Amino acid sequence: MHFVSETSQYIAIQMNNIGKFLFAYRLFGFYNETILCRKTFQSKGVTMTQITFIAPDDSMLEIARTAFKEPYNDIKLVKGLISEGVQKAESYIANGTEIIITRGATAIAIQRANLPVTLVEVPITGFDIIRSVEKAKAHGKCIGAVAFPSMLQGIENLGKILEVDIRLYPIYAEQEAEPRVLQAFQEGAQVVIGGFITKLAARKHHYPFELMDSGVEGMLQAAQEAKRIAHARNLEKTKTSLFRAVLDYAYEGIISVDRYNRITFFNPIAERITGISAKTSIGKKITTFWPELNLQEVIHTGKDDLGQISNINEVDVVCNKVAILVNQKAVGAVVTFQDVSQIQQMEARVRQRIYASGHIASFYFKDIEATSIEIKQTLAIAKKFSLTNSNILLLGETGTGKEVFAQSIHHYSNCRQGPFVAINCAALPAQILESELFGYAGGAFTGANPKGKPGLFELAHGGTIFLDEIAEMDILIQSKLLRVLQERKVMRLGSDKIIPIQVRVIAATNKNLMNLVQENKFRADLYYRLNVLQLKIPPLRERKKDIPLLADYFLKEYSGIMKSRLKLAPSAITALAQYSWPGNIRELKNVIERVIAVHTHEVIDAAIIHLMLERPSVPLAASPIIPDELAEIQKALLATKGKYTQAAQLLGISRSTLWRKLKRLQIK
Repeated sequence: MHFVSETSQYIAIQMNNIGKFLFAYRLFGFYNETILCRKTFQSKGVTMTQITFIAPDDSMLEIARTAFKEPYNDIKLVKGLISEGVQKAESYIANGTEIIITRGATAIAIQRANLPVTLVEVPITGFDIIRSVEKAKAHGKCIGAVAFPSMLQGIENLGKILEVDIRLYPIYAEQEAEPRVLQAFQEGAQVVIGGFITKLAARKHHYPFELMDSGVEGMLQAAQEAKRIAHARNLEKTKTSLFRAVLDYAYEGIISVDRYNRITFFNPIAERITGISAKTSIGKKITTFWPELNLQEVIHTGKDDLGQISNINEVDVVCNKVAILVNQKAVGAVVTFQDVSQIQQMEARVRQRIYASGHIASFYFKDIEATSIEIKQTLAIAKKFSLTNSNILLLGETGTGKEVFAQSIHHYSNCRQGPFVAINCAALPAQILESELFGYAGGAFTGANPKGKPGLFELAHGGTIFLDEIAEMDILIQSKLLRVLQERKVMRLGSDKIIPIQVRVIAATNKNLMNLVQENKFRADLYYRLNVLQLKIPPLRERKKDIPLLADYFLKEYSGIMKSRLKLAPSAITALAQYSWPGNIRELKNVIERVIAVHTHEVIDAAIIHLMLERPSVPLAASPIIPDELAEIQKALLATKGKYTQAAQLLGISRSTLWRKLKRLQIK
């Protein structure tokens, strides 16, 4: 039970904030605001604050019925004096009453009963006192005022004005009324005035008495005060309902405690993460089930503690602990926390949305056309590898479809929802490859983006990075790659910030890495870090049963583009099967495309196949070094002042070809 001035700390604060505004309302303005608030609450499904008036006798009840018209006609009216009033109050509180209007002894009794209600006492106005004194003067000019202190305020100042001798006899309990009445008459009082319990005591001894009755003015004043409090409560209910909805449907667990570490709020997400029911936790100390949280330190110091990692219910969570300050003093604390795994998933989605647009895999295992035992066995192994988190090394000749396997493995793995980022390690010079892989900070080097750029490892977070032609990677970059694979952290060029990553690495090569390790051209420690799971993709000449199937697949693919319907004759299939296919599937695809481009008949025979097949007089190998090649390259670089793109144009070759020649010639 609370009086108007102390409904609750929170209501009091809000009354201080809006009190001047509310009390400035005129009756009509207040009425309009009340109607608006009622409509708002009805639309939101929030219960309006109920007000009950408890009259101590029938006469006051009748006055209230007459006085309480619009906007006060929704106030419930009931009679009850002292103990009966307390019983009526308990009954109405149980049915939703939040504010009770009453006076005198009944108000004191309800207060002492400590009922959960806000109490508004009907004031004794100056008009009420003057009326009762004027009536009492008929019995004599020595008047004893026997009443509770709240009814006697200012009455002593009326003595000289009304030419009477008013003596005050304050009482603090119902049983004090009779002794004080007797005392007043013993000390010369000719009449007593007071409330209803004074009336009963005076009549018991047949002494003259006049009732200090509450008039219409006091009742309306109390009703207006109750309406203002109800209005403020309703506004707070709306805010509370809104805040409750926000907190209940937040993505974070939220728990609040008071200054004694007792839990005052526990939202559904907190229930899910902690495995603790809100109903059983409210009112209990948070230290009973989460002692390491140490909220008492935040309450004691008043300083926030943000971004701390804790563990609850075997779940790692990131916690923000914030002190609740009132008048610069901590009165409690709020902890918000979120499952670390959810944060990681969210971070991966953000990275994928912002940075990794286009970094997706398009091939699946079902796209790999195969009937041969060799490739079926390879597919079975690849699927088993996919379900692990280990690094995979793909070995196979050029054109065997290593990237198709890499994309298929990604789609079959647990990180299928993440990005698939691929890079050819032989296509870029060492400096550029380093910045592409690991990213750079703003201003890290001349020409760098001032905002910086994320590396491919960052972009692949939560997914897969495919490092094709890993054998061509510069030895210096190999050492940096090794550290990234070991620590699962990356640092951009020109930055000192460490960025944690979770990436599945698939590397591929068409060379013998072990030979390169023995020749000190490839780091042994990086080789063993990459070669956790090894998948050998058989060349096309070892899976000749798949050649007809693949050829037919490419025919259908390109026939649709060129609007031709062709099919292979048995002799053509035999010719394809007899060829060694040094370029593997890529070469087969190119041959079929050539045939479609020049062939005009519906059936493709062996003759056209032999015509389109390459018959090199010498084995295919790396581009030979012509005698003056070194001098020509050096001359071109000198002429272009070391600009590789212009030097490549001058030599009539591509930039990537130039880089391969520079590496082979050991020119830096």
